[in-house]
Amino acid sequence: MLHGIDVSSHQSSFDTDGVDFVFVKATEGRSYINPRQSAQAGKARKAGCVLGFYHFLWPGNIAAQARYFVEECASEEGDLLAVDWENTGDGTRATNAEKDRFLREVKRLRPTHRVLLYCNRQFWLNHDTTSYAGDGLWIADYVTAGKPRIKAKWRFHQYTDTPLDKNVGAFADKAALRKWARP
Repeated sequence: MLHGIDVSSHQSSFDTDGVDFVFVKATEGRSYINPRQSAQAGKARKAGCVLGFYHFLWPGNIAAQARYFVEECASEEGDLLAVDWENTGDGTRATNAEKDRFLREVKRLRPTHRVLLYCNRQFWLNHDTTSYAGDGLWIADYVTAGKPRIKAKWRFHQYTDTPLDKNVGAFADKAALRKWARP
């Protein structure tokens, strides 16, 4: 099991000691770009971490959101790309069809990247009807690290948000993750 974190603009600093991978929030909707994204990605790269970026999905304008994400995130070939599918600040959420379309569109736009679905256990069990997660599922379920309470093939498990979002990855070692990240 590998250890990782995910960060957004709320984390002005984070420690990479003992961290194998870092997911950085890049964009949201069609108008927000994380102003700390480049610095956060640079810190993770400098520490030798495998890097991923995620987009917070809003309902509507799915193709435009996918383009916005891939154009505005600081990704390089081999970085992981993910969609964060949950309720928005105004209580809405993208549909299953929109989530699936976003994943497929990002994969079409960036075929040299693995594309993942991030959602919490409640969304996976109560909102998802297609079980489509692109190249892998990144599931949030605050239980023992690496033991999410789902019946699905997963790659990453967020198991706590205290004091920072902590994750584990289902890979033997960092070399295996790097190899998997390059489809």
